[in-house]
Amino acid sequence: MLTGGGLEWLHLHDLRHAFATFLLDQGEELRTVMELLGHSTIRMTADTYRHVLPARARQAAPAIDRVLGEEGTA
Repeated sequence: MLTGGGLEWLHLHDLRHAFATFLLDQGEELRTVMELLGHSTIRMTADTYRHVLPARARQAAPAIDRVLGEEGTA
């Protein structure tokens, strides 16, 4: 009898981590992810998911250039 659909290796924490990572990667606000996860501080969320944040900063670079009036320089 197969239990767990062949996903015995997958833990609830893995799904939670993937959920938060995907949300951040898609541009969801850090505070929103913090609230959804039930973290007590935004710092806890930022520290846990810091590996996603540099990619978000790179994605924001063109918008920063537009705000600064330097479109097309990046």
